[in-house]
Amino acid sequence: MAGASTTAVAQEFETVIGLECHVELSTTTKMFCGCRNEFGAPPNTNVCPVCLGHPGSLPVPNERAIEYIVRIGLALGCDIAPRSLFHRKNYFYPDMPKNFQISQYDLPVCVGGHLDVEVDEHVRRIGITRVHMEEDTGKTTHAGVTGRIGQAEYALVDYNRAGVPLVEVVSEPDIRSPEEARAYLTELRAILEALGVSDVRMEEGSLRCDANVSVRPAGSHELGVKVEIKNLNSIRSLERALSHERDRQVELLRAGGRPVQETRHFDEETGTTHPLRSKEEAFDYRYFPEPDLPPLELDPAWIEAIRATLPELPAARRDRLRREHGLRPEQASIVGSDARAAEYFERAVALGAPGPAVARWMTQDLAAYLNRTGEGWEELAKRFSPEALADLLRRSEEGELSSTGAKAAFELVVETGRPLGEVIEERGLRQVSDTSQLEAWVDEVIAENPRLVEQFRGGKEGVLNALVGQVMKRSAGSANPQAVSELLRSRLAEP
Repeated sequence: MAGASTTAVAQEFETVIGLECHVELSTTTKMFCGCRNEFGAPPNTNVCPVCLGHPGSLPVPNERAIEYIVRIGLALGCDIAPRSLFHRKNYFYPDMPKNFQISQYDLPVCVGGHLDVEVDEHVRRIGITRVHMEEDTGKTTHAGVTGRIGQAEYALVDYNRAGVPLVEVVSEPDIRSPEEARAYLTELRAILEALGVSDVRMEEGSLRCDANVSVRPAGSHELGVKVEIKNLNSIRSLERALSHERDRQVELLRAGGRPVQETRHFDEETGTTHPLRSKEEAFDYRYFPEPDLPPLELDPAWIEAIRATLPELPAARRDRLRREHGLRPEQASIVGSDARAAEYFERAVALGAPGPAVARWMTQDLAAYLNRTGEGWEELAKRFSPEALADLLRRSEEGELSSTGAKAAFELVVETGRPLGEVIEERGLRQVSDTSQLEAWVDEVIAENPRLVEQFRGGKEGVLNALVGQVMKRSAGSANPQAVSELLRSRLAEP
């Protein structure tokens, strides 16, 4: 018995993850009616008899939504089905005004496909099971201290979202770690943004993700017991939830227990998952073909016309940035994965700024600013435009600004909204290269540091940096460090 216990504790496990990503499409109107598809409208104002399921109302498919799902399928390498069906997915919940959801079951629009992701410089191909079309549900707000249904005093339902076109991208269970899941969702989000089919704002619910996760003994080909995790409203939340759930299941198995098939809720505050309900099976929804909608039969010529309009996708854009501008892989990953970041980069380069220098600033100083403020590239461009960055780099290259002065100028521009030239003049950030001024600072530092001077003349080259630092301090960072270094060498070479 003791031997069995030791074996169980020592056993290694493999994580198996599949993701179901729900994408709200940025169409003008809803999926089956003419109500506006608009985030943030007053509750229950964008509704009509069709999306509320009133008797006698009939749905009419949104052609633009069908075009968008075809774009997604083509970008993911899916086969576009020559014939697909809408089904009724039957269940009762307050946010479903019809008591069923128009969705797809065994004949989706897109089947197969894949998405390549890179983690730790290794590329993994994640299979796509299907991409299908459905309508979104309404939004239920649970009023209470926690916002959870179990502690709610009452609930409010807003049907504005009911009927909004929704695409579900279902992956194969090919993901093997929380880090791979993060990379998958990040890449999928970038592709959707590049396609222009959704604003993919997870904080507004236009991109949502459910994760199916299980663990199994390493080397086994049998799937473990699947647990679905809900309430993953950010890419960071996805990674945290999967890490916790993986550890929970491994600990349970090593203790001799066994996970149960269920749906669990991710708690953002504690970083843990909790049981929500038992997991439903497909037969629980009593799927049957939607009687009010005919089958979808897409014209192959129409599909090819859509294929011809596909934009450059993030992976291709990253490769091009590496080839054309000499960016390192990690730089191309940041600059090329976000459409707005890529646009910012290419505008600055078009104005004459060197690509590697633009990428260095974007992945260091500008990225640090965005992380600090929570803004995006679009907001940053209003505060510090690509034109401003190109001007900043030109001034640095010409020696007008030191690296310290350039950083200070950037911070002042985004803080005050003042033009770059003005803040440079007003704050005295212009780098001093005037020989007479530099000579005065250098002579003062040499006179005040006889020990360092003696060490340098004795062959200790490294102390030159300390002397340069003293001059830079005396000049309040305005001295040209290269000129200072050359001048110091010249002065110290004198007898």
